[in-house]
Amino acid sequence: MQVEDNRLQELKRRLMELLEKKDWTREETEWVLNCLESTGGEELQHILREQFEQHIRAGSPGNNEIENAEILLRAIHERAGIPLHRKPGLIKKLWKPALVAASLALVLIFLGNLVFNSRTAGSIAEAEQSAGDRVQHDVEPGTDKAVLILDNGSEILLDEIQNGTLARQGDAAVIKSGKSLNYLAEEKKADRILYNTIATPYGGQYKVELSDGTKVWLNAGSSLRFPTTFRGAEREVAVTGEVYFEVAENPSMPFIVDVSGARIKVLGTHFNVMAYSDEPAFETTLLEGAVQFIKNGEMVKLNPGQQVQLLKGGKMQVRDDVNMEKIVAWKNGYFKFDGLDFATIARQLSRWYNVEVIYDKKIDDLFFATIPRDTRLSVVLKALELTGKVRFEIEGNKILVLP
Repeated sequence: MQVEDNRLQELKRRLMELLEKKDWTREETEWVLNCLESTGGEELQHILREQFEQHIRAGSPGNNEIENAEILLRAIHERAGIPLHRKPGLIKKLWKPALVAASLALVLIFLGNLVFNSRTAGSIAEAEQSAGDRVQHDVEPGTDKAVLILDNGSEILLDEIQNGTLARQGDAAVIKSGKSLNYLAEEKKADRILYNTIATPYGGQYKVELSDGTKVWLNAGSSLRFPTTFRGAEREVAVTGEVYFEVAENPSMPFIVDVSGARIKVLGTHFNVMAYSDEPAFETTLLEGAVQFIKNGEMVKLNPGQQVQLLKGGKMQVRDDVNMEKIVAWKNGYFKFDGLDFATIARQLSRWYNVEVIYDKKIDDLFFATIPRDTRLSVVLKALELTGKVRFEIEGNKILVLP
């Protein structure tokens, strides 16, 4: 019994040391994962619960702690399979040590910070390999790849061609630089406007800088049709899939985005367009500036922090409670599952890893995680499995959700 107590004390001591650190080494990450694998997390749950209760007893929480507790409470209920029906801010009234003591899954929050925010995510896969890997075939994450379709119909695979000038089209030079494509306007004027299209496959992403200086990021399974140079009263492009814009300001020439029969009009701003055909709604989310969203003669003006949704039936609605970090997570290199349902997560994984997700029954649980997009598929699935809500196998290009 004394040996067991000593082992628990050593576990607690080392864990407390790690909690004080911002970044973990590969060895430290693997140590915690091995503890989770070997003990099921019970000891870590006990230690974290004890630490959290001590923190609460030390004094009244501030606003940041209340916000963290909101996240904690959601995760606890989800892990325990208990529906959480409450109004926002209710935890401010319910904040008691007894509430925290009821926690069954503090380790989930801790694990989220470890696995999903650590810079050593690659070591997770190795730790799983050492524990015995059930994966028959792993899948690498998506990369910077796309096809450029020129005005004459010829195609250039951007991930297979060297940097440099790819073409001169009318009054623009097309230049590949690193992992992006740049259009530079030249002084001569072409007889007509030429249009190019850049398209990313599932498992690909790409960045383009248009001739006016507008920067565009394409998510997997997306496309952008645009003129090589802009002329006339407007700068007009068309998109499918998901695209993020940083529009160069030009008050005399508004920027227009055509998407699924709707038009987005801007002067200079940052916004995200999500218009995949398999999603329940098309979304335009404004981060900076102002945009007008126009559909069938109906116009909605967005302010920063707002999102307009175009539902399948044609109805438009504006949301103010938008998590901007989640919206642009893909552009910044990670998945942000902030209370997402499994169907939405499955579609995101399908696009980025170019796989098919197969499951027979609806999964009602919500998931909370932040996962780097450069993570191998087996690691992402293992991280989701650690919530205790789902289990997976990978067979070829298929993800099987096990009963």
